[in-house]
Amino acid sequence: MKIIRHQTANGSIQHAALQPDGTALRIEGDILGSFRVTDEVVHPGKRLAPLQPTAIFCIGLNYRKHAEEGNSPIPEQPILFMKSPGAVQDPGGEIVLPRHLRSDEVDYECELAIVIGKACKNATKANALDYVLGYTCANDVSARDWQIKRGGGQWCRGKTFDTFAPLGPCLVLKDEIPDPNALRIQTILNGRMMQDSNTADMIFNVQTLIEFLSGSTTLLPGTVILTGTPQGVGAARKPPVFLQPGDTVTIEIEGIGALTNSVVSEAPTT
Repeated sequence: MKIIRHQTANGSIQHAALQPDGTALRIEGDILGSFRVTDEVVHPGKRLAPLQPTAIFCIGLNYRKHAEEGNSPIPEQPILFMKSPGAVQDPGGEIVLPRHLRSDEVDYECELAIVIGKACKNATKANALDYVLGYTCANDVSARDWQIKRGGGQWCRGKTFDTFAPLGPCLVLKDEIPDPNALRIQTILNGRMMQDSNTADMIFNVQTLIEFLSGSTTLLPGTVILTGTPQGVGAARKPPVFLQPGDTVTIEIEGIGALTNSVVSEAPTT
């Protein structure tokens, strides 16, 4: 099942289940708890991120070829950082280039996002997928200057500006993706293919990441895990390619769909 979240004409926020014929049926209940798909056909309004995460855990350097393009050693265990849930952006929304805390090195990163559906602690590789509700596309937008040069040795400042976590276009329940570790994943910038890989290149696969992140730690329902990006990021190119106002960036993952966002500059503070 593919689930979307949208704003209706009267301003309410609802979930709906996409049907093979292109229609959508209203969902009743909580997708992180008990819900059912009704027979009521809806006409979705503004498309929103599939959920508002309770937490966003992110993994760095999790593709072998991405580590190689940055001349970085293969990590011995997952590299963890976090984004604020306030950084979430909707499909079709604008990625805003920071101008108050200015960045001129904002990069794209296509990523498979895992959505945790029930409280998860001390999972094993064998049962890790039992805790997964589904998957969506993510763009781990990154201000490289703040991440690397001005972040005090931490990545969070450069990773969690407003709009730096686009999610969507839908949430695909796990039964439609039997193997999340074998999906084509791409970034297209202004019609040009920038990243084209497969989640099979991940150093730590989906089950391993859930086992690691849930170790002695409760992952609440609604936790989103960004699983890392493959080779082809803008910062590794010669010359580097950073996002500019007027750009359009699309993240596409096999079996999920395409997440597209435009790029603008932050408005001046008045």
